[in-house]
Amino acid sequence: MATFSVDTSNEEILEEQIATAHSPSRFRNKGTGTIQVVEFILGNDLFAIDLFDTREVITQTDVTPIPNTPQYLRGIIDLRGMITTIIDLKDLMHITTEASGKKKSRVIVLDRSITDKPIGILVDDVFSVTTYGQEDIDKDTHSSTHSHRDILGVIRKKTKVSGEKEKGGLVVWLDIRTMIGKIESEL
Repeated sequence: MATFSVDTSNEEILEEQIATAHSPSRFRNKGTGTIQVVEFILGNDLFAIDLFDTREVITQTDVTPIPNTPQYLRGIIDLRGMITTIIDLKDLMHITTEASGKKKSRVIVLDRSITDKPIGILVDDVFSVTTYGQEDIDKDTHSSTHSHRDILGVIRKKTKVSGEKEKGGLVVWLDIRTMIGKIESEL
């Protein structure tokens, strides 16, 4: 597992990491035995989406609300001349827990291969861009094809703290393509 630490206070570094990962010289997750994900925080838990389903990460900006839309549809923004729909992922997933600590809400702009319309998902904070091996992922019991939860798998995150043993945590790997597909008619 390789972790690319992200200083979310500097948008340029995060954008460079995502752009580098998207460059043709980098490997894709198919056939390599690894996946690359963008990890983010919703409430107090870690979630992830496939890196190649993202285009960029921006700081939250003023969102213009759209009347008579579902609560998770936060509104629209003008992102460099493109009207982009913003979806509040916490509302969409019915997560009511507020993030502890400093909250640096971010918008993960999704790749245009997911939908024809520009879409961004609002998250509490972006944590990192990370590469995991297939052995770190439990796909069997949490697959989107077997449930309505839109989860591709659960990633076992291993971190070392200096002078201590390896600690673990879980990252829920979301099937953002299926999630957006289910609500696309409302966008």
